[in-house]
Amino acid sequence: MRNMRTPMVRWIIAIAIPVAAATSAWPATGAGSPRRQPMVQEIHTTGMIPLTEMDQAIYKGQTGGLYGQGRNTPPEPHRTAAQNESALIEPLDANGLPSPTGRIGLISLGMSNTTQEFSVFKTLADADPNRSTCVVIVDCAQGGQAAHEWAYPDTTNPNRPSPWVVMDQRLDKAGVKPAQVQVVWIKQAQKMPAGLGDFPLHAKSLRDDTALILLALNARFPNLRIAYLSSRIYAGYATTALNPEPYAYESAFSVRWLIEDQINADPNLNADPSRGPVHAPLLLWGPDLWADGVHPRQADGLVWLREDLGPDGTHPSLLGRQKVAEMLLAFFKNDPTAKRWFLKPSH
Repeated sequence: MRNMRTPMVRWIIAIAIPVAAATSAWPATGAGSPRRQPMVQEIHTTGMIPLTEMDQAIYKGQTGGLYGQGRNTPPEPHRTAAQNESALIEPLDANGLPSPTGRIGLISLGMSNTTQEFSVFKTLADADPNRSTCVVIVDCAQGGQAAHEWAYPDTTNPNRPSPWVVMDQRLDKAGVKPAQVQVVWIKQAQKMPAGLGDFPLHAKSLRDDTALILLALNARFPNLRIAYLSSRIYAGYATTALNPEPYAYESAFSVRWLIEDQINADPNLNADPSRGPVHAPLLLWGPDLWADGVHPRQADGLVWLREDLGPDGTHPSLLGRQKVAEMLLAFFKNDPTAKRWFLKPSH
């Protein structure tokens, strides 16, 4: 048994802690003084249960499981579709034609946490002797470019280039053509999600912006086959309102809803040409990164200690980046839909 707390007690704890933190968000200031950055109280565990462990528990009206209804694996039709897409991933030349000397472009898309973690993963993967030499890894995630910035690049920040422009520049530098990009890892968030409303409003905002990103990716990369999605790591140590708990935890529902929409044949997320125009790659969970702080996750003992996060408690420290990078590498080397193209044929 994980502990003696019941699911109901754990949900009460999870709700109470962030509310208490919110009451101290604005330090006292004199009349007319400018407001300062909101402060959030650090917590080493929230009492919230990872989606993979919820069993029959309900969180704010939502069932558990990465794929809903307590399931942590895709339903059979979606699993088969994923295997079929995986089988189509192969080295392609600059024009997108099969070539033994071609490339399999694997890119990342996301914000600061994503690039910090994926850049370490790239270092590990590039040095792995079992990685297929056809796989070219390009970190396209960018600091300060959260979901809304990617979804609405022309309206969010006129003082810096569009994240899509920077993506193109990085791919060009790596020698990867658009027709060679076949896999993407997406880890996204919204800045200051408290301003978007209580759950499920902020989570729906993240879901909808990520859906727009997926449509743009599909239009940009004609051979994009699979998008692996992950939600945030633990944010209970956060000291600002940038993206603390419970928003990091609740972002997992944004990911799940997107995947469920595709499973339920949402035409706007269709990945099957036999069902009509393709608007998105096939969606799957990538590595599941959230654990309840110092409380070990049942399946693998994952914890997030204070030293795994940087000074703001939101961005990963060097230790935290290494932890996520190792989880990513293990995922691509072992997941049935990833290992067949990520590893050399003998593996």
